Amino acid sequence: MEWFAFQPAVNKELSANKELSANKEPSANKELFAEQIPVRQLAEEFGTPLYVYSRQALETSYQAYYQALADGPHLICYAVKANSNLAVLNVLARLGAGFDIVSIGELERVLAAGGDPEKVVFSGVAKQRHEIHRALEVGVHCFNIESEQELEVIQEEAQAMDKVARVSLRVNPDVDAQTHPYISTGLKDNKFGIDINRAPVVYARAAQLSHIEIAGVDCHIGSQLTTIEPFLDALDRLLLLMDQLKTQGIHLKHLDIGGGLGVQYQDEVAPSPSDYLVLVKQRLAEKGYGDLTLVVEPGRSIAAQAGIMLTRVELIKPTGQKNFAIVDGAMNDLLRPSIYSAWHTIVNTLERPDGENQMYDVVGPVCESGDFLGKERALAIREGDLLAVYSAGAYGFVMSSNYNARCRAAEVMVDGTEAYVIRRRETIAEQFDSESLLPPA
Repeated sequence: MEWFAFQPAVNKELSANKELSANKEPSANKELFAEQIPVRQLAEEFGTPLYVYSRQALETSYQAYYQALADGPHLICYAVKANSNLAVLNVLARLGAGFDIVSIGELERVLAAGGDPEKVVFSGVAKQRHEIHRALEVGVHCFNIESEQELEVIQEEAQAMDKVARVSLRVNPDVDAQTHPYISTGLKDNKFGIDINRAPVVYARAAQLSHIEIAGVDCHIGSQLTTIEPFLDALDRLLLLMDQLKTQGIHLKHLDIGGGLGVQYQDEVAPSPSDYLVLVKQRLAEKGYGDLTLVVEPGRSIAAQAGIMLTRVELIKPTGQKNFAIVDGAMNDLLRPSIYSAWHTIVNTLERPDGENQMYDVVGPVCESGDFLGKERALAIREGDLLAVYSAGAYGFVMSSNYNARCRAAEVMVDGTEAYVIRRRETIAEQFDSESLLPPA
């Protein structure tokens, strides 16, 4: 990850004096930089735990999708749930991104960040009437319908507002994404979508409704997929459905193939957007659907590698069984390891050539045995050292909480030699702000 890379350690005092710096050999140690800024400086200025994002990384990841799709009609809708910070959304909106949302809160974030509502697809299994009303009011591109009941509710709301709602059915193709069961969404026993075998009936009903316009078909089978085969399996089932819809006189304008492309957390080998999308486009052209607008909903594959979480070693606690590195970051800051047993690479931000690696469980201060950031990690560390948890740009801060009455971390965006606070650290007073005592007895 060139945007988070080790470089020779910088002595700030020497760096301030160019003559001294020129006559002094650089330290043999190396330290971690975020773009052109030592992360040590960020931690000193903004405290820890701290989320650090690279603007360059976000833009590079988005451009990988754009370049893969630029030769045809397309819409890249970043999945807001992966990282919903306003600055992150704004960086992507400036590049022309659309957005995949699942709540009115995410919609309002997109609007506040300068996103175009006409490039928003509204997904999610439980859209409430007030959310549908607001989405119709601002004119979202499309609703991804996840149940027959939802279709009727959207028709009612659109009719009451005298608007036409564009819809696409999210179909469930019963494809095993071969990923963690909590992030697999395309099987029959998942809560998402409409059974693909039932879809022709639901499309026929949608075609009858006065304030519904059929726009396309949508499918999302899961997250963190590192092979292309499940995607193509789902696509083949969608193409059969589209052929059937043609015979019913229903012609779609777009095909939404969802998101889910994986990233490398440990030793995974994930396909690139180009590797994946060239095969999708070939399939569509072979079947006569090359003129359809292709919609994709990447989230993790844009944001994950664009972020790290910095955390400080508070204590080193050896026991008869193992060594614990107790850090100031916890499961309330980064939940993925605790709920998914997810692996995040953890490094000391200052490499010590003379340091000796030992095995540590990197754990936090929350009162849960499940509070860990990584287990059995070979690290050369001391108390006070600054660690970086890699690949934390997606499903990191967005899943954080105030568990154990802990304040949520700050977020910083690095842009070359500049660092911007894009969310200040939460305070205890802010935690209390929305709560009230009962009146005196």
